[in-house]
Amino acid sequence: MKFGPITVKDKLGRDIILRNAEPSDAEDLIKYLKVTTAETPYLIREPDEVTITIDQEKNFIQGRIDSDRELMLIATIDGKHIGNCSLMGIGGYRRYRHRCDVAIALYQEYCGTGIGKLMMETVLDVARRCGYEQAELEVIAGNNNAIALYEKLGFRKYGGFPDNMKYADGTYVDAWWMMKKL
Repeated sequence: MKFGPITVKDKLGRDIILRNAEPSDAEDLIKYLKVTTAETPYLIREPDEVTITIDQEKNFIQGRIDSDRELMLIATIDGKHIGNCSLMGIGGYRRYRHRCDVAIALYQEYCGTGIGKLMMETVLDVARRCGYEQAELEVIAGNNNAIALYEKLGFRKYGGFPDNMKYADGTYVDAWWMMKKL
């Protein structure tokens, strides 16, 4: 889906550009995946597991552009990519057409400045306009800042996934399944 660009302000008064990802963003998005997976234990993969090629990422991005109900939203400051938020259908079946999945991540240096909230509000508004009736996400149980944001946006916890991820040191973490009616 084509979106934006729109300009919003974060808590620090900086201009944040929100727009759909373009194939030309593929290299930046791969770098972003490698960095953010190293910055936080809350994402699903390790940095060395980011093995997607530039062509694969370009094809993925183009698929979101060509879709009428999916969006890869990126945020930039002064042309620098700082995070992204995705909107994806749950499945291709009519019985699931009312459900969407949302996900977000930012470089750590931009967390806590309101950018994540702006991105999530934007994606949830797009989801409503696309005809989705509920947005869903999965979040690691200890990710308290993210959980607080999701709850502030109207998401509620509906269930958990015990031992959802296993870290290299052998420890496990649970995850919550959260949903918001749109």
